[in-house]
Amino acid sequence: MSNSCFHCGQAIPKGSDFTAMIQGQPREMCCPGCQAVAEMIAESGLDGFYKHRQSNLNTRPEISGKALPSELTDELALYDSSSVQTGFVTYPAPEQPSIKEAMLVIEGITCAACVWLLEHHLKAQAGVESASVNLTNHRARVRWDDDKTTLSRLMKAIYQIGYQGHPYHPDKEEQILETEKKKAIRRLGVAGLGMMQSMMMAMALYAGALEGIEPVYEAFLRWTSLIIATPVVLYSARPFFIAALRDLKTRHLSMDIPVSLAIGAAYVASVWATVFQTGEVYYDSVTMFTFFLLIGRYLEMQARHRTGRAGNALLNLIPTSATRLNGECETLIPSTELTPGDLVLVKPGHTIPADGVLIEGHSSIDESALTGEYLPTRKQTGDTVVGGTINVENPIKVRITEVGADTRLSAIVRLLDRAQQQKPKVAQIADAVASRFVAAVLITAAIVSTIWWQIEPANAFWITLSVLVVTCPCALSLATPTALTTATGTLRQQGLLITRGHVLESLSQATHIIFDKTGTLTEGNLSLSHTQPIGNITSEFALSIAGALEAQSEHPIAKAFKPFAKESATQIETTVGEGVEGVIQGKRYRIGKPVFASQLCGGNLELDSAPDRSSQWLLLCSEEGPMAWFGLSDRIRSEAATTIHILHTLGLTVELLTGDHSPAVESVAQTLGIQHIHRNVSPKEKLDIVQQRQSEGANVIMVGDGINDIPVLAGAQTSIAMGGATDLAKTNADAVLISNDLTRLVEGIRLARKTRAIIRQNIAWALGYNVLVLPLAATGFIAPYMAAIGMSASSLVVVGNALRLSKTK
Repeated sequence: MSNSCFHCGQAIPKGSDFTAMIQGQPREMCCPGCQAVAEMIAESGLDGFYKHRQSNLNTRPEISGKALPSELTDELALYDSSSVQTGFVTYPAPEQPSIKEAMLVIEGITCAACVWLLEHHLKAQAGVESASVNLTNHRARVRWDDDKTTLSRLMKAIYQIGYQGHPYHPDKEEQILETEKKKAIRRLGVAGLGMMQSMMMAMALYAGALEGIEPVYEAFLRWTSLIIATPVVLYSARPFFIAALRDLKTRHLSMDIPVSLAIGAAYVASVWATVFQTGEVYYDSVTMFTFFLLIGRYLEMQARHRTGRAGNALLNLIPTSATRLNGECETLIPSTELTPGDLVLVKPGHTIPADGVLIEGHSSIDESALTGEYLPTRKQTGDTVVGGTINVENPIKVRITEVGADTRLSAIVRLLDRAQQQKPKVAQIADAVASRFVAAVLITAAIVSTIWWQIEPANAFWITLSVLVVTCPCALSLATPTALTTATGTLRQQGLLITRGHVLESLSQATHIIFDKTGTLTEGNLSLSHTQPIGNITSEFALSIAGALEAQSEHPIAKAFKPFAKESATQIETTVGEGVEGVIQGKRYRIGKPVFASQLCGGNLELDSAPDRSSQWLLLCSEEGPMAWFGLSDRIRSEAATTIHILHTLGLTVELLTGDHSPAVESVAQTLGIQHIHRNVSPKEKLDIVQQRQSEGANVIMVGDGINDIPVLAGAQTSIAMGGATDLAKTNADAVLISNDLTRLVEGIRLARKTRAIIRQNIAWALGYNVLVLPLAATGFIAPYMAAIGMSASSLVVVGNALRLSKTK
């Protein structure tokens, strides 16, 4: 190795001979890429970059130079599509629709010289009106005329000087949440600063009241306190006044009314005392009350934003682009342009762009964002895949079935929104109690004010103010929604999606849990467990005949035989609920229920009963006689036994409710330890059984997955659909087990019970605190500033207690 590269600072390999004329002198380069970048900088008149640059700060560009790879050029060209630009391009001048503005994230920025180069290089491009780069967050804001240049050309220009640019895609709601957070922090900062300064002035006034103070200095301290407290009242406390006016207009009593009365009355009275130099001032109490109240509001807002971001993160899982296949031709297109029926290639590490069916290849799919399961799920040909999940191992080809609003992700977000819009009964009760409590506070304050006006008029106002502050029902209003919001978000991350507001309450009070069998306690996929040939028939031959007969059927039973289909059958005739008949190489065969299949060979043979009663048995017959028995079984979910055992220990009565009439029902129930079994029941009978339990006083949870479960899911007090259930079943259910892991039910019930306990603790604390301190405030033992600290501390206790639910394992 010899000298370092003039452009990137890395060592130059021996034998390299790359130079570029910079500032009139030949400069050594380490590679053609750095040479091309340096020549472009010099040709553009931007070689001043090297004067501003800090030494050894540039990194070697991965993609640079005048010639970009065709694959990258094609990908950048996608950004010219209006559908792709929707998320991050704006139109700052409506009268000039060709003027566009975009926010880009730039990779590779290391110092101020990088910012200088990027800004000057972008401004030099034709059609660019302005370009600014933020060194702190590495974001560039670019405004250009789309009639003169395109966004892809600007992106190429960034790549060509050694940097990489990407569109900045903030979720719209995320922007709103971020704006709200910034405003809350600013208001909190103003209130905190005002409180500290007001307290400093108040200490001097208190000392002067005890030791004596000249009127001129007292007036100076009061006016200074007024100047400090005014921004706190007019800016930091502004949301309280706006909310109070809104509630008064709608004739609804909320906690913002006593808050606003306390802040406004104390401030106006202090201003009066300052202007007319009579009475006491309480600017310190006003600012302190506002500051501590804002702290409680801020923590509550953070808990609310956490759940909001969880929902937004789901929508951000869909990738921007997809590789569509047309024969052997691969075309990179925006994901928004995909339609059902398209064939896409998903490479390892890439995100599946929409819901579909895997038609070629096998791989592991990371579904953790949807199900909460950190281990990838194995997928093979014929399996369904969900948009937003990540392909881990091998390239796969997927046939798109659902796009846009029809995808599973969109459905989950809609269900989550529905849950957040509904209030459970406990929340409605808490709201009603808070409203009545506010009325009681206002009446109490009026009575206290009247009494003290008769006893000691000078103290009447401040004691009334203390009553208003100390009894403000902030903690009571936060007690329920904070706990419910936190619990709902925690369960969604664990794979149990709450879609209606009453679920947490009803889960905590459940006494019975009723399961469907197929697809719920079992995996819902029949597999071939036994093959028992009759006579001299080999298993391989019998399986090939059965596979040929079932090859064209979509029945769940047929899937168990399709891997063995090596022959082709003709004259296929399907008898619903009985079996299939067809001709193979001139011979007629029949497979299905034993009575149906044996009719092909005259039905006069003496058939033995099925080999055992643990499986569902089918018989294969030819015209000559029976050929083989096939035993089918639906495997029990691996976690089902553990789940049923824990549900029993939690005190719930577990029942099995199924339309299956096969001997497998008893086998499943015995294996799982379920004592109460209802087999061979119709959808109406399922609903009747659940309604009977509910009429007897039971609080029932129904868990199912099929269309035949829709009536009972809709009729149960609490219904939970499996993640693989039909769309109708999920729509009619109160919750969806996205992960298909039954142990999440146990976690849901435990967390619901803990949520109920925490809500009770919060309400008890809020009411108990207000009841205890009210007599102290009414008798003058609590000053306004002490009331502000106590009320805010009460709110913090409630919020902190609710946030414990997010730490539940």
